[in-house]
Amino acid sequence: MDDVAIDEYAEQLVHTMAIELTHPHERECVICYVLRMLDEFGCDTTLRFARDYRDLRAPRATALEARLGSMGGFCDCEIFLNGMRRARHLRTYDEYGDEVDGKPLPPCAGVRRGSTQGCAHWVRRRRGPYGEDGY
Repeated sequence: MDDVAIDEYAEQLVHTMAIELTHPHERECVICYVLRMLDEFGCDTTLRFARDYRDLRAPRATALEARLGSMGGFCDCEIFLNGMRRARHLRTYDEYGDEVDGKPLPPCAGVRRGSTQGCAHWVRRRRGPYGEDGY
């Protein structure tokens, strides 16, 4: 192999790996995808991963950002701080009944292609005096 062929091969390999790392998996929901990207790359205070998902998997879902914002998700990490939480069957509680970090999340339960809904692992946080997070 000459230097040009090695350079081309390396560039192709990097491109292939970047796609594997940053593209949604088959049937992966937007919430699992955003969490996976946050774990890997962190939050930049925008909805970049949610937008990437929409652009790649559901380009007609033009209201995604507004829907996430309506639940307090104005950036990728706020989706989890304010908008979504693990479904009850995936939560772990201590002896006082407080939710604690528990076992790792299983692989995404999957959604149909083109969906911008979370899979069965996620539920919307309820706020207020009678919600799960209220007092």
